[in-house]
Amino acid sequence: LARPRSADAGKTFPNGGPTSPPARPGRPGGGGGRRAWRGSPRPPRPLAPPTGWDGVFQRLDRALHLYHRVAPRPLRRVAMNLAARWIVERQENDGCWGGIQPPAVYSVIALHLLGYDLGHPVMRAGLESLDRFAVRREDGSRMVEACQSPVWDTCLATVALADAGLPPDHPALVKAVDWMLDEEITRTGDWAVRRPGLPPGGWAFEFHNDNYPDTDDTAEVLLALRRVRHPDPARVGAAAARGARWTLGMQSRNGAWGAFDADNTSPFPNKLPFCDFGEVVDPPSADVTAHVVEMLAHEGLAQDPRTQRGIEWLLAEQEPHGGWFGRWGVNHVYGTGSVLPALAAAGIPATHPAVRRAVAWLGSVQNEDGGWGEDLRSYQDEQWVGRGASTASQTAWALLALLAAGERESEPVRRGIAWLVETQLPDGSWDEPYFTGTGFPWDFSINYHLYRLVFPLTALGRYVYGEPSPRKEG
Repeated sequence: LARPRSADAGKTFPNGGPTSPPARPGRPGGGGGRRAWRGSPRPPRPLAPPTGWDGVFQRLDRALHLYHRVAPRPLRRVAMNLAARWIVERQENDGCWGGIQPPAVYSVIALHLLGYDLGHPVMRAGLESLDRFAVRREDGSRMVEACQSPVWDTCLATVALADAGLPPDHPALVKAVDWMLDEEITRTGDWAVRRPGLPPGGWAFEFHNDNYPDTDDTAEVLLALRRVRHPDPARVGAAAARGARWTLGMQSRNGAWGAFDADNTSPFPNKLPFCDFGEVVDPPSADVTAHVVEMLAHEGLAQDPRTQRGIEWLLAEQEPHGGWFGRWGVNHVYGTGSVLPALAAAGIPATHPAVRRAVAWLGSVQNEDGGWGEDLRSYQDEQWVGRGASTASQTAWALLALLAAGERESEPVRRGIAWLVETQLPDGSWDEPYFTGTGFPWDFSINYHLYRLVFPLTALGRYVYGEPSPRKEG
């Protein structure tokens, strides 16, 4: 299943770049799973005082612009060749970079500026990969989506169907597991810079992104694999063991997990003058750590010291109001909806003070109609924390938290379930006009089209059938 790196890896590129890299086979894109939204553009930052890091980097940037005018050309050529090689080495088999549209666009622009002709195989493959992000409307117009989420969508849909009572050996679930097993990434990526001795075994978010698997997708995939009765349990077990080992190895020093890297917490990249697009580092977050803890508990590792450190970090990160911040979903409703199921799976009792505070907070922000919602503005304005029009996905997140906390018979759960039932459309889906997914908090938001289906189905299923039981230790 390993996908080889470019054959150009390790080569030098004199005078601009390689002349004959191999053509990369592509596979059809599909399942345009989401749309993205950006907030209002930020105005240019004024020159900061020289005593802080902002001021230092701004002045360094100006100095480098002056240096550019007198820089030795041979030295500059070496630097450009190294940059070109780094970009080309990270082109995926389908011609894209990072599995998403923005880095593909920037890579094509950068290579073209470095002298790559549009007919070059690297450029052709890169441009062709962009076509797979085009959404064609009925009126003939096209919209370009930022990214696609097939792995994420598939594992969440698998869990939802299992929670809704589909037999664990149902052909659709087995087929989904087969596909996910084929998507395992068994070669190293850039994460190995910080974890050079760690064996690979994770999953990425997209169709092709072998350089950057992430712990969030890996955790959710393993949770999905364990819900299906597959005809080859040994294969599933081996993949799950590799995924759990890799995820444990990606734990940060503070006991928590970021999505793509370990200990990626430096504040300096955000200080760079050209960094005007929100958060660009990958620090540990409550939602990712919760998904990992939940997965480890279901793998029978709840008492592992590394899992316990993750639990301790989560308890310490609880917000004063009782919820948890949501890095990859909007916002505290998402974070809280991730953490409480994880704590329950790991054996934290419903009577724990942290759980009771979270339950009280969710009850306090429930809308009059019985649903839950949280506006994107909560990332900038505390007045919006837990506040917003009710949505199907956010209502489901709150219900998943409350159900995990033993609140099945409570009035908030009854009202939330009633809201989902009453707002379901005749075709079985729910309407959700608001963006509830997060790329960069406030700066880049995502509309996952399956969220309005998979999370309500999961919540309703667990209300009817109960929560899944973790595997026993050992």
